[in-house]
Amino acid sequence: MESLTIILFERLGLLLIIAFVMTRTPGFRSLLYRNYSVKMSIVHAGVFGLFGMASTVTGIVIHEDGFFSHQLIIFPVESQHLIVSMSLVAIVIAGLLGGPILGLGAGVITGIHLLFLGGVGGLANALVNPITGLLAGLTARFFSNERVISPLKALFIGVFPPVLHMQLLLIMYTDRLDMITLVNTIGLPLVLSNSAAIAIFTAMIGIVLREQENEAALASKQALTIAKEALPFLKKDSPFDVASGLANLLYTRLRLAAVTITDQKEVLAHKGLGDDHHQFGDPITAHPAQKAISMKKIQVTHVKSDLICTHKKCSLEAAIFIPIIEDDNVTYLITFYFRKAEHISPVEMMMAQGLGQFISDQLNMLGAEKLKAHIRDAELRNLQAQINPHFLFNTLQLIAGLFRENPAKARLITLQLASYMRFNIRLVSKSLVELEKECEHAEAYTSIIQERFTGRLQINFVKPAELSNIYIPPSTIQPLIENSVQHGLKNVTDGAKIEIIIEKENGRLAVLVRDNGSGFPTHILPVVSLQPLVSHNNGGIGIYNVNQRLVHLLGESARLHIRNLSYGGSEVKFSIPIPNQFEEKQVMG
Repeated sequence: MESLTIILFERLGLLLIIAFVMTRTPGFRSLLYRNYSVKMSIVHAGVFGLFGMASTVTGIVIHEDGFFSHQLIIFPVESQHLIVSMSLVAIVIAGLLGGPILGLGAGVITGIHLLFLGGVGGLANALVNPITGLLAGLTARFFSNERVISPLKALFIGVFPPVLHMQLLLIMYTDRLDMITLVNTIGLPLVLSNSAAIAIFTAMIGIVLREQENEAALASKQALTIAKEALPFLKKDSPFDVASGLANLLYTRLRLAAVTITDQKEVLAHKGLGDDHHQFGDPITAHPAQKAISMKKIQVTHVKSDLICTHKKCSLEAAIFIPIIEDDNVTYLITFYFRKAEHISPVEMMMAQGLGQFISDQLNMLGAEKLKAHIRDAELRNLQAQINPHFLFNTLQLIAGLFRENPAKARLITLQLASYMRFNIRLVSKSLVELEKECEHAEAYTSIIQERFTGRLQINFVKPAELSNIYIPPSTIQPLIENSVQHGLKNVTDGAKIEIIIEKENGRLAVLVRDNGSGFPTHILPVVSLQPLVSHNNGGIGIYNVNQRLVHLLGESARLHIRNLSYGGSEVKFSIPIPNQFEEKQVMG
């Protein structure tokens, strides 16, 4: 008995090596996720049936004199010999993983093989395998809430198949006087080896499941990483640039057989196998692709014919179609191609779903940001382009008076007003202007204001001689000067001063507007640039708009800094980098 137990455990080691190799195959892993189908059930029944046959071939033959034969059992044995094998291990595992149908199928294959080999107990050997497979499958349904039965439970379950085997031998061969002796000899070794093998195999399955869970976690992490890396491509305006960038990124990072990016009609980019016939401009013909676009859901095909490829020798046989949805419309369709249908595992599906969701979210986010930016930019431009009717009316009155007293001065102020108005009208179509143009606009305004308040207001405008290649949001300096005139100096009747100082310092351009007026009320000073203060006429709105434009176009470092001066008056200051580098420089002509 001891020697038989040792031999069976030696055979057990060989079977576990085979089992370990099986757990590495994609088909076996699909069983763990209980993805059953008629085709796959037949395949798995055949695989586990072959596993059971291999267990029989590596079994032991017991002679009538008690001698053990260690040779492979390939041909039928003599009628007085008894075959002792580990086939029940394969059958139990098949039933526990695939249910009663798979267990019964694998048991029938193994049983037929044992019946062919014959020997004492041949019929009992043949019957115990399908019965065990059926019972193991029913047992699996009892534990259906568990992804895999624990090794301890498997150890307990593994006791019963050998016991059933011994009972069948005793029942069916009552005429053999030596059957009780044989059962006593093989019973305990079979129970120990079978239960241990089943427990070890289920432990292997648990390890495989943990590996897959880790793979799923890594897949989710990788999907998020790839989605972040895809952001620069998604920001591009051309759909062809977006598609080409995404195809190269996905093909490189995911190591797929091929990747195709399409819109709703045609191929925009293809990377990988089949690039000689999957080309730019090809129409979308695959039914699952059209279905993914119409239903806005991921579609999977495991059948090569569904791909409708015109190239007969195309090596792509399966695919996942991932719709990228923006504003409830499919903007792009990403297709993951595979060489074999078995390569589409739950991990690949999880990766596809994660990428589809992440990229769709990013497109919607980018679209919302662009729309918000366009709306905000348009509102700010329109606000800044509005000419204060009081300023226009007062300037026209000034010009009318000057025509009687000083026609030359009147013509000069008229030209300054025309330049000022022309600049304001063009604001609506510009994001950035040359600093020289902005200074001309501010100087046109100060010339008119100084003429209106001759003898009461002094304006000093200091700027560098070289201002080329520096860009600034339009109508940025003039509203700050206007705020000083209308609010800061409103109650100053004599000696009013405004200083506009533009200077370069530490790689930045600093712009400062300072007056000697009454300053800002203390209670609005902290928020005057952060929110529109409608109750303070145009002063609060003008400064708020300038600050918004600076921050939106040039960043937080360009924000307005406002303070009241200790000796009276206020100071508004901001700085911008030199030179400004922007993708879009809309220079005012």
